[in-house]
Amino acid sequence: MKFSHRLFAALAGIGLVLITASSAWCLRPAVKLDAQTTEGKITQVITQLLEQTQFAHQRLDDALVTRFLDRYLDSLDGTHELFFQTDTAEFRRVVPHLADGLRSQGDTQPAHAIFDRYLKRLDEREKYVVKTLGEDTFDFTGQDHFIVDRDKVPRPHDAAEAQALWHEHLRAEYLQEKLAGKKPAEIVQTLTHRYETQSKMMHKLSPDAVLELYLDALAHVYDPHSDYMGHETLQSFNMEMQLSLAGIGATLQEDEGYCKIRDLVAGGPAARSGKVKVGDRIVGVSQNHGKDTTDLVNLPLPQAVELIRGPKGTDVTLTILPAVAEGGVRKVVTIQRDEIHLEEQRAKARIVDFPLGGGKTARLGVVDLPAFYTSENGKGPSATADVTKLVTKLKKENVRGLILDLRRNGGGSLEEAISLTGLFIASGPVVQTRDLSGRIEVGDDRDGQTLYDGPLIVLTSRLTASASEILAGALQDYGRAVIVGDSSTFGKGTVQTMLPLASIMKRGGAAAATDPGALKVTISKFYRPSGNSTQLRGVRPEIVLPSLTDNPEISESGMKNPLEWDTIPAALYDHFNLVKPYVATLRQASQTRVAADRDFGWLREDLALAKKNEATKSVSLNEAERRSEVGAAKERTKDRNAERLAHPNSAPSTYEITVKSAATSGLPAPLSAQKANAGLSSEGTKEDADDSQPAAPAEDIQLREAEHILSDYVKLVDSGPDAIVTQR
Repeated sequence: MKFSHRLFAALAGIGLVLITASSAWCLRPAVKLDAQTTEGKITQVITQLLEQTQFAHQRLDDALVTRFLDRYLDSLDGTHELFFQTDTAEFRRVVPHLADGLRSQGDTQPAHAIFDRYLKRLDEREKYVVKTLGEDTFDFTGQDHFIVDRDKVPRPHDAAEAQALWHEHLRAEYLQEKLAGKKPAEIVQTLTHRYETQSKMMHKLSPDAVLELYLDALAHVYDPHSDYMGHETLQSFNMEMQLSLAGIGATLQEDEGYCKIRDLVAGGPAARSGKVKVGDRIVGVSQNHGKDTTDLVNLPLPQAVELIRGPKGTDVTLTILPAVAEGGVRKVVTIQRDEIHLEEQRAKARIVDFPLGGGKTARLGVVDLPAFYTSENGKGPSATADVTKLVTKLKKENVRGLILDLRRNGGGSLEEAISLTGLFIASGPVVQTRDLSGRIEVGDDRDGQTLYDGPLIVLTSRLTASASEILAGALQDYGRAVIVGDSSTFGKGTVQTMLPLASIMKRGGAAAATDPGALKVTISKFYRPSGNSTQLRGVRPEIVLPSLTDNPEISESGMKNPLEWDTIPAALYDHFNLVKPYVATLRQASQTRVAADRDFGWLREDLALAKKNEATKSVSLNEAERRSEVGAAKERTKDRNAERLAHPNSAPSTYEITVKSAATSGLPAPLSAQKANAGLSSEGTKEDADDSQPAAPAEDIQLREAEHILSDYVKLVDSGPDAIVTQR
């Protein structure tokens, strides 16, 4: 997004502050700064940028500073087990002076003082752990528990309380390794190496890296999508935007001391493996197939990401705490790193000859769009052009209805979202954008043409975010599509811009000694044609389907310091009323099917277990109890696997269409039953189970139900609201 005049004026104002007495700020020769002075200037500029250009336009006061200090402490010690309460009380003495120190002097002394204390506590814990492992034996016959999620638990008061906590954490880790089948000597070696490695890594952190942690915490106090990126992080970000960075293909986020998987890149190594899922927490990483594992708990996210990344073709072994983990059991998976190519992110489609009974079928189309990608300078593919080719092919093959699958679509180009929405409406507003000054701009489709006007379902999830929420929200407002999926989409309704600091500082008369990185800052909010924001609440579907991704923690509302939901006046747009007459009947029929479905029944069991584990936030330290839980989980998986193999669901004739094959006449050979049931969005083909058991085919049950809903929708459109049978 280009700078607005108001944003440019704000930046000019910051330049004036930095050079004080010059109105010709952009012409003043820049003074070369040393590293220490550069750090102060970076801090000063970022503080002023956040106050003046971030959407909330909030001045840094004592309340905001207190939250900032807490955020920085949590970035180092998210599990609340290193810093003492006496430490935090000491740190808070700077609060009355911190805002002015950041704003006027760029004071970073608190950042380094707190980090030095963190290293001291880290060394104390390592020393205690090594000593305890060498002297103690652990008993696992009691009924005590260890609290895993400690973000709401008070920090230890002093060294004695901290050592008691470290001892219980060590017991939990020792039991975890014991349950994995390791011998005592091997466990001692593993845990000793784990703690020593983390301490060594953090001692090697450069002052620039510490500054990045500090200022990133400051940016996150304003909203979860404003970030400070130092030089190295900015380089990585730019490579990610070019899809050329080798890794596992996952978006990671810091979550209360854990490295959590927020999203899986379509076609990426992690998604293809089928071994990891959104919501899983990566607690360890090894470059040597499980040997010399580095613990990631409480490791700052940039350092964790660097360990997971690596050269294309190399293996990385991850220790995973699954989103649904029974008995607190971890699993170890090995994934081969690879580059994520745009070709793997492109839209693709399927034609499904859906059975209606009595030998009749309804030909349905499914388009899977994992991102709103765009061409650069007219070169390369774009999402709208690709979907146009696919839908044109589906129409030639006489599909009666269409599903647009946005479950994995985390956003992308706003322009593509607008033009792609225009494939399903003739013309009209698609999105409204309000900047920090209150000015509203309308993004609309103006071509007056509709590519597809038949029955349409948009399939969404909690991973559906940003630009994809704009499309889903617009089609819902127009009454053009039935929205089906999780109880809400992600809820990211904000716009960010990247502000390179080098040019800003140079204009202010101060040239940094090294590249100072950039600030990604939130400058605008998105609104639907109806005037409702997509921020925080997302897009709520007409028909909700059970799903493992339907977790409020996988959402904007699950992040810290999100901007609020609000409304603006509605734009003028058409109301097609193609959904309301049918939606009650469609919802009732779906609820009846889902209630009787075997796979959805198993899913409800898993969701109930996940909810119970989330509420407990602790694991038992009783070995017999844990082994019983693990055994029960394996037995349940084995039974389900056997049931699926003995009574597989039949698969309709399904044909896969790529952008390349869309131009050819006729249809390819139909997919096998296993591939047809897996769906376009399902990368993995094996449920986590004992490798000695036969693999049951994975099934995309949400897509299967969406196809049922679409076939019902087609019947209703053809014959009226009473045409479908609610039981099958």
